[in-house]
Amino acid sequence: MSKNLVVTIVFLAILSPAHATTRVSGSDKNLQYTGRIDFSNVYAPSLSWPGSSVVGNFTGQYLSVTLVDQFGGNYFNVFIDHDLNHPMILKAETGEKTYLIADNLAPGKHSFLLTKRTEGEDGATAIKEFILADGAELLPPPVRPKRKIEFFGDSITSGMGNESPDGAPDNLAKDKNNFMAYSAITARTLNAEMHITSQSGIGVMVSWFPFVMPQFYDQLNAYGRNDTKWDFSSWTPDVVVINLFQNDRWLIEIEHRLNPEPSDEQRTQAYVDFVKTIRSKYRDAYIVCALGSMDATKEGSKWPGYITAAVTRIKNENNKEKIDTIFFPYTGYDAHPRVKQHQTNAALLSTLIKQKMKW
Repeated sequence: MSKNLVVTIVFLAILSPAHATTRVSGSDKNLQYTGRIDFSNVYAPSLSWPGSSVVGNFTGQYLSVTLVDQFGGNYFNVFIDHDLNHPMILKAETGEKTYLIADNLAPGKHSFLLTKRTEGEDGATAIKEFILADGAELLPPPVRPKRKIEFFGDSITSGMGNESPDGAPDNLAKDKNNFMAYSAITARTLNAEMHITSQSGIGVMVSWFPFVMPQFYDQLNAYGRNDTKWDFSSWTPDVVVINLFQNDRWLIEIEHRLNPEPSDEQRTQAYVDFVKTIRSKYRDAYIVCALGSMDATKEGSKWPGYITAAVTRIKNENNKEKIDTIFFPYTGYDAHPRVKQHQTNAALLSTLIKQKMKW
């Protein structure tokens, strides 16, 4: 993905069309949103979780979008006419701005897909309206995939730094792209609708900030710890993937942030407790307990063993439990995984889910 596209679209955001237009509210019934979307403002739905998206079919040669961004830290992919290899990368500015997406499309029918590259720590973005050519219209949206998969994870699941060059800093918002994280790649491979409930730096027992996943997993809004609540009855996944413990491993074993440090038994039980929490929300889902591909899965690490022990304990309590483990191999690359590692991990995960779900 060319970083030059970022500069181009930010510049184009200041331009106004020289012709009459048709304005379509962000709440239009023909827009199809995916993810934990905040509809509390019915006229401007808000996206905060990585990978959350809106798709639409439309007519005409012109398309712009008006966003209201919380902090000016978010990036989005915009794909036109199902061309997933050549996204326009949109850098949102703080506040309300209109961004030109296309103004020279061929006459006729078109489609767009807008996906959030960044995550909750970068703030929320409201979709105020789409602007079409004069006389153009939104068409009915595509049929939703029947399969559903949700991911609970940290920076790996979010896609932190996955588009950073090898050896370069990998903590910059511009280099996050959830669309090319193993989570989103797996969902596309399986033709499944996805929800990404992840946050860089989060753990089960300890995080790089004062809250952990058991306190965060049920939020509607992904920015920090807040009182918003997601309605779990509104969307039920067939498959849940949990990829956590990388930050626990680092903060407990390297940083020694917990005093006293939890015992092996306490580490296992903390994982058991979180899996049971997820099971209480999704009673029929197939759960995959994953880890990696950072150094929590390197040779000699105890952390895959804690997950294995937790899953064994859960299965012993209920021999009908639908749950498995998968550990993405540590390749010796110590930074956040890049796209090539995500692609490898997605292939492994997709194969497992296909076998177990007969997809």
